[in-house]
Amino acid sequence: MQLQVFTGCGDAKPVIRAVEASRIEGAVYHDVNDPRGIGILGISEDPTFFASAFRDLLNTEPFAALTHRPQFTMLGRTYTSGFEADIDEWLFRRPRRTALNPAWPWAVWYPLRRNGAFSRLNPQEQGGIVKEHAVLGHAYGDADLAHDIRLACHGVDVNDNDFVIGLVGKDLHPLSHLVQAMRKTVQTSQYIQTLGPFFVGHARWQSPVRAERA
Repeated sequence: MQLQVFTGCGDAKPVIRAVEASRIEGAVYHDVNDPRGIGILGISEDPTFFASAFRDLLNTEPFAALTHRPQFTMLGRTYTSGFEADIDEWLFRRPRRTALNPAWPWAVWYPLRRNGAFSRLNPQEQGGIVKEHAVLGHAYGDADLAHDIRLACHGVDVNDNDFVIGLVGKDLHPLSHLVQAMRKTVQTSQYIQTLGPFFVGHARWQSPVRAERA
């Protein structure tokens, strides 16, 4: 997945028409913190898509007349921890359903980078720290307050971040509250070097979820 952000868009309708006509899989967001801002989420299993069809789309009108905001560009790949029972569900189906669910139009996207101290912990210590984070996220998800998309971006992020996180839901407040609650976890309070910038968007268009893999 990749998020690209632009400003200078007073009317998102031409953008939505262009993205819809391109038949890409993704979403168009209004940027809550910029009254002329938009975000475009592209989804593909093939990384070439981001250097070809997605790139071509963003170099045509109406995007060519907009101002790109590269500080908000986020690119990442889905990943597993090795304990998932259904790999295809975790890597391919669940992220699409989460990002493209029309019942969850609010989105908060942000990158993060852990500090070196986390890498020096043994696997058992790392697992305990990550589990605390995961339990909190599952609680919000089970209550239909916030749902997460977790992407790894090692080596593909211009600022050397480790992960891209997308939080989506039907309302914005629970997404903000989850970020606040996670500030108290061991991982965030002790092992995060950088967090953000945060893109806060409301989906104005989402593509249909394509047929699931066999």
